[in-house]
Amino acid sequence: MSKSENKGTAVITGASSGIGAVYADRLAGQGYDLVLVARRADRLQEVADRLAYAYGRKVRTIVADLSVDADLRRVEQAVSADDSVTLLINNAGMGGIETVADADADAAERMIKVNVVALTRLTRAVLPGLLARNRGAIVNIASVVAYGIAVGGIYSGTKAYVVNFTEALQKEVAGTKVRAQVVLPGPIRTEFWDVSGISLDRINQDWVMSADDLVDAALAGFAQGETVTAPGLADPAGLDTYLGARDQFFGSLFAGKPAARYAV
Repeated sequence: MSKSENKGTAVITGASSGIGAVYADRLAGQGYDLVLVARRADRLQEVADRLAYAYGRKVRTIVADLSVDADLRRVEQAVSADDSVTLLINNAGMGGIETVADADADAAERMIKVNVVALTRLTRAVLPGLLARNRGAIVNIASVVAYGIAVGGIYSGTKAYVVNFTEALQKEVAGTKVRAQVVLPGPIRTEFWDVSGISLDRINQDWVMSADDLVDAALAGFAQGETVTAPGLADPAGLDTYLGARDQFFGSLFAGKPAARYAV
């Protein structure tokens, strides 16, 4: 694809390093202008300068902490007013494996604000414009722990929300040229672990993927039309089986009276 081809503007949160920075690189190479959002101004500007030079794209930055209401509103206003936006990558996130009883309440609230509230509000900010232009996509970064983990109920709960939200969103936009994709990373070798205070050395190293491989796989899944992309899943039949069983289970939950086992 020619670097001179303009595919619109991609908004990427958590863009100063890791998965977000790799998405920024790949999308600039595909012909997107960029709006990069992150907390760390110096790192964000380094990424922006490098990509603008390498690809000749227009790169703007918004320094913002998405757990802060005023910052989130500022990003919402900027992206909702930008008619060039064709892609939103909701990548910013916080993590932790603390039990609910052991979790710090303020830290838990910040995690929910970034992982759930900001993702939802930014989706809502860009979606009307995408639908009006009948063009674009929203990509949400979740986690494999959305499907169950013994600890980290707050973190895994936020990621389960992202999966359900994105699948429902895709059904809502069906019949248009707007798409939604949710990506399910396993452990990824990024600064996420340092920020979360969790040692990556505690993880089976055979499970650990690079951010480059994760993003390349996610983009390939998007190109193949996937709504749910699990880069570490060798056999996609497993996901199809799971989703089919889930839909069948959901359909069995509706009845006008309690099941016989609950008879009093």
